[in-house]
Amino acid sequence: MNRRTVLLGGGAALAAPLLSPAPSFAAPTRLTNTAHLDFLRDSVVPPVQAGHTTYRPSSGIGVLWTYAEPTTSGAYRRIGGGPYDPATDTYGQGAFNSDDIARAAIVYLRHWRQTGSARSRTAAYELLRGLTYFQAAGSGYFVLWMQPDGTLNPSPEPVELPDPSDSGPSYWLARAIWALGEGYAAFRLADPDFATFLEQRLDRAIKAIDLSAYGTWQLADGVRRPAWLIVDGADASAEAVLGLAAYVATGHGTPVARRALRQLADGIAAMAGGDARRWPFGAILPWALSGSDWHAWASQMPAALARAGQVLGDDRLVRPGATDSAVFTPWLLTSGGPDNGRLPARIDRTQIAYGVDSRLQSLVAVAAATGRDGFRQLAGIVAAWYFGANAAGTPAYDPATGRTVDGISGDGVVNRNAGAESTIHGLLSMLALDAHPDVAALAARGRVVERVGATTVEAESAALTGGATIVTPPSPWTGESQFSGDRYALLPAGASARFTLPAADQPRLVLAVADLRPGSAAVTRWSGTGRSLGVVRHGDVGPQGVSPAPGALLPVTLPGEVPAGATDLLATAAGGEAVLDAVIVEPLISRYVLAGVALLRSAAQDPRTATVTVPGTGPATVETYDASGVRRLRTTATGRGIRAVVLPGGFTVIRR
Repeated sequence: MNRRTVLLGGGAALAAPLLSPAPSFAAPTRLTNTAHLDFLRDSVVPPVQAGHTTYRPSSGIGVLWTYAEPTTSGAYRRIGGGPYDPATDTYGQGAFNSDDIARAAIVYLRHWRQTGSARSRTAAYELLRGLTYFQAAGSGYFVLWMQPDGTLNPSPEPVELPDPSDSGPSYWLARAIWALGEGYAAFRLADPDFATFLEQRLDRAIKAIDLSAYGTWQLADGVRRPAWLIVDGADASAEAVLGLAAYVATGHGTPVARRALRQLADGIAAMAGGDARRWPFGAILPWALSGSDWHAWASQMPAALARAGQVLGDDRLVRPGATDSAVFTPWLLTSGGPDNGRLPARIDRTQIAYGVDSRLQSLVAVAAATGRDGFRQLAGIVAAWYFGANAAGTPAYDPATGRTVDGISGDGVVNRNAGAESTIHGLLSMLALDAHPDVAALAARGRVVERVGATTVEAESAALTGGATIVTPPSPWTGESQFSGDRYALLPAGASARFTLPAADQPRLVLAVADLRPGSAAVTRWSGTGRSLGVVRHGDVGPQGVSPAPGALLPVTLPGEVPAGATDLLATAAGGEAVLDAVIVEPLISRYVLAGVALLRSAAQDPRTATVTVPGTGPATVETYDASGVRRLRTTATGRGIRAVVLPGGFTVIRR
């Protein structure tokens, strides 16, 4: 599993070409349109394959093409993953995958339950029949890929882990549990026989999760991490929890399912960390083997904890999700949005529907679990990405066709392919917006006016003296994190790096992104405009343990703040060689302004007042929330420049 790449099915990298932006469109009243997902669906009668069968196996099963790319005529053609061999009509990976089939089934299940659509009920039924065909009879694991004729391909090329794909726990096992749990809940009364079949397959899948290590902790760079998460991932485990919660909520969940729900949720909650001033800023990290890695895709950890907390009646599970939503999400939005990779600097700035939807679903779920409407407002601001609040400034979802683009790069280049994963998560988002018109109304303000938040200044851009050098490692990926700019600065004792920061009209935090190594005696002393900001001890990290690499590339918050107007920052090394990747500069009050709505976020330690220009006319509603998402103040104001209070670690939303 390579977590540096945006993964389809945990392994198939998005490989579509990047094309230019297209013109915008006007959104209809109902946003959800399954037309393109319908186009990706297919049916196949697989050959007899030992250990694989499904419900009523004599008829064809529902499958889903993995990718779709535009043709010169403007239409789309369906394609599989990996190189295609026309002589055998096979792909290196396959045409269909269980990962996308599971999530497409969830789209149709939710659409059926939300609208009563008989077509979506049938589509969900057929796709769930197809999904269960991928499950191995003995182990309960799932094969990932299938060729166009229905032949399973357990060992695709390029190789994906586990290999074969049904030889152990995987992302696709977790997503199958998600689909089977929601499938059972939907069909329990509508089709009891089919629901019983789904329950049997769900039970088989749950038993395939190895939770024997529950309560056992592993050390990664000296930090205690849960040893029982699916593929060491809070991200994968969260999607399994969504299905388990749906199943247990019916009141018919087995003790085994309820226990798995509790244990996985406990592990996810343990991955939370940081606060408004310290990395990872209240986020629930996705990977137990790294404290440096966060990605938007599959980041439904808050949603999973919210649903688990509701079903199990345990508010303690909801709290980390609320902190992720109230503290981390405003930081994420003001610092660039739901990127594919904060590793820990903003390495992969590409944004995809899977990441945006994961954030949206989490905010909606936490709002439902806590009753705090500020999270619904944040959900609307996140969802505005689909309607133009993105780096391209163009809609990413087209309600006239039901297509969602496959991604938007940090430079604003749009990938106009519309594969299964993007289509699925775009539709899951639209279903959420159709169910919550207040969230949809905020999302419609899809134009970025201003963003002032965390910025990264590379160490290699600093003026280096005293023998400091710029190093280009063989690979920027360390095994658990990545050097931004693919390089770093090496400072021997006595050397220095002088950074020139962008000017700002307010004080700022400085986070030194340093490669910390156990046993290192190196320290860097930091100062700005003649005043000390603090010291970074480069040996302040625990033993490697299960981490894939010795040491950790982590942002270290300096205790001092750079005053308003200051642009000079100096780091001087002593005691040994110090590795600096970059500095992240964080305004005490950051902001993200869309057309008619503004978000303010605080890294200050006391209440602050800020003035922000909010486009539009008429009075503005100003709502101030604390670091747990509780509304503490609501006022109205007039004029273009709106004065607002922002609480320590909290956020404020201003709406016209």
